Parts: sequence; structure tokens; C-alpha cells
Amino acid sequence: MQTLEQEIKELIIEILELEDIAADDIDSAAPLFGEGLGLDSIDALELGVALQKRYGITLSANSEETRKHFASVRALAALVAGHRQ
Repeated sequence: MQTLEQEIKELIIEILELEDIAADDIDSAAPLFGEGLGLDSIDALELGVALQKRYGITLSANSEETRKHFASVRALAALVAGHRQ
């Protein structure tokens, strides 16, 4: 799961063009929005599209469920890992 978390961190940096952040700077358990990484709704949309393209996952139209998956890198990794099984 750590490798998958690392991949997702690198994807976040690449897609959102976070040039001054390294993957190791992102805490897997930290929130992606608000006080954590500070992402916004546009970032979530871009990241969601990238996750769909790279991992073939389908995100729910249920905003509460989607919010849960986008809570942290660890939550996104769990979503991707669950989709692979």
C-alpha cells in the first residue's frame, strides 16, 4: 500500500503542478483539503479525472462518499486498491 500511496502523491504533484512540494512532504494521513494540503474543488476535479484515467476507477455521484475517498492520500490508495481486487 505504501507504493500505491507514493504513486498517488506523485500523481497529485504532477497533475496539480505543485512544483515546490516533494512526495515525501505529503503526509499520507493528512487531509487533502483545508488545513492539510490545501486543495480546492477544482483540484479535486482534476485529481478525480487523473485517477479515473490512470487507475480506471469510477467515482460515485454521491458527494458524501466521494468526500470520504478524497479525505487523504491513504483514503485514495484504499479506493484504488479496492478497485484492483
